Amino acid sequence: MLLEIKDIHVKYGNIEALHGISFHVNQGEIVALIGANGAGKTTTLHTITRVPPPEGPKVTKGDILYKGKSILPVEAHILVRDYKIALAPEGRHIFGNLTVEENLILATYARKDKAQIKKDYEKVYDLFPKLTERRYQKSETMSGGEQQMLAVGRALMTGSNFIMLDEPSMGLAPLLMYDMFRVLKALNEEGMTILLIEQNAHLALKFAHRAYVLDTGEIVAQGNSVELMNNPDVKKAYLGG
Repeated sequence: MLLEIKDIHVKYGNIEALHGISFHVNQGEIVALIGANGAGKTTTLHTITRVPPPEGPKVTKGDILYKGKSILPVEAHILVRDYKIALAPEGRHIFGNLTVEENLILATYARKDKAQIKKDYEKVYDLFPKLTERRYQKSETMSGGEQQMLAVGRALMTGSNFIMLDEPSMGLAPLLMYDMFRVLKALNEEGMTILLIEQNAHLALKFAHRAYVLDTGEIVAQGNSVELMNNPDVKKAYLGG
């Protein structure tokens, strides 16, 4: 397996946010974490990626393994540079005073493979034609959907082969939402491993291979997408059934 979360307990101050969760992601999979607000989904991604320090989550027990090696001591920028793990965070966190192209350039700061960087620019603009149109536009002037495209494109420009996305469909119109997930599916078919948080459980289960359901810091259900879509408890709580 590529990523393994082993009995992780996480605290914010004196409050335990994750109560011993365990799950894994295999290479080449799309795995979704679904659950209500406050379930611990974003905390899980921040714990894996070591973001945001220093006020971020503190691991009190358990381990996180990447290709069999613990990454708990690894700093966030090292995870991106050496382990090729990138996060497209909730809220996008793009640099609004910079253009689309400048945002993408910043994501390549640790890369030396100039020929591949050029190819990756072309890929991002091919995947998101709207960004081509907005290439020299200040990103703060773009729509929410376009900013979300930029956040994903920026993650791709790190050269990572494992990306984590926190609510990629948030604030998007239905058509843009499905466009975003079609892009993620295409990336996965090219070999990208994806771990995503998504409140739209229908959408997540439609595109993911497997999923885990988080509830108040615990994993309460897991399985492949078909199993979870047919799970009565999951249907009742998250799928409107």
